[in-house]
Amino acid sequence: MSPDTLTILRSRGRRLAKLIRPGPEIEGYDRARTYDISSVPFSGLFGLAEVLDGLLDLPDRCVVRGAIADRARTIGVRRLVHPDPETGDQPTLRDVPSRLVALDCDGLPAPEGLDLHDLDTCGEAAVAMMPEAFRGTACIVQATAGHALKPGLRLRLWFLLERGLTGVECQRWLRAVPGVDPSTLRAAQAIFTAAPVFEAMADPLPQRLTIRPGAETVACPTSAELAPPPRPAADPSRLVTDASRGAYVRSAMIRAATVISSAPVDSRHPTAVAEAWGLARFVVAGLMTADELVRLVDGALEQAGKPRGEGAKIGAWAAGQRTDAGNLPAGIRA
Repeated sequence: MSPDTLTILRSRGRRLAKLIRPGPEIEGYDRARTYDISSVPFSGLFGLAEVLDGLLDLPDRCVVRGAIADRARTIGVRRLVHPDPETGDQPTLRDVPSRLVALDCDGLPAPEGLDLHDLDTCGEAAVAMMPEAFRGTACIVQATAGHALKPGLRLRLWFLLERGLTGVECQRWLRAVPGVDPSTLRAAQAIFTAAPVFEAMADPLPQRLTIRPGAETVACPTSAELAPPPRPAADPSRLVTDASRGAYVRSAMIRAATVISSAPVDSRHPTAVAEAWGLARFVVAGLMTADELVRLVDGALEQAGKPRGEGAKIGAWAAGQRTDAGNLPAGIRA
């Protein structure tokens, strides 16, 4: 994917915009499971603004930061960066370097006396609360659904970076910024771009998109500054708590825990799936319990840097789905 490409998702028959009635009564987005995925190139911030302006009136569209993973699978697919171990659905999106970054500012305090209907002034106030690198840079200011209907600034700020960064790098850089929702930095996170659908009332905002002038791009931290912190050395053997277990099974469990805990960032999930599936043959053979498999995979994946509980889901899936004992060496079957 070119650094200046926007990935667009369309969900047929689903409303990807909020519905607002007098009151105001705000109804959330429709739930969408599958999408048609396409991409559109743009040239600079003004080119991006043209694309976003065209999406305002398309309530069945949204965008994601990630790139299309497989051009042969773009119709009626889910938005996945990793395989789904329960269904077997394969990734449709990839986390690739992109110059585009969207910062969602939901509920930032508005300066006293600020007219929330003046998008240009609201944008200036929001940018002033961003990290120093963003303050003098041009950006697109977009009002989200609740702006001027709820207190505070509810805006999305679209910037172009001086070089492409992955979503993981952007999260390391920006996830601690007060008032900014880091979810838009994930490759498969839906970023809703359509204006709200108003029922029996008019849109209170005269405009929902404007461009704030400034420098062309945002200066980024160095690659070294965005590198993941070194993980403390882990002892995968501590995840195998039964010292009396047979040597072959214990060795296989320690090996699997080592492989998962040391997996590279971009392959932690598929590595855990593969290793959990391999260990599940011991569950089938009665040489290991499902609970032991869940605890081992969850602990190893947590050591690799993933949140606690993610590995538990993978382990439970493998224990529940595998029905054969595989090719276990003679003499160790229960």
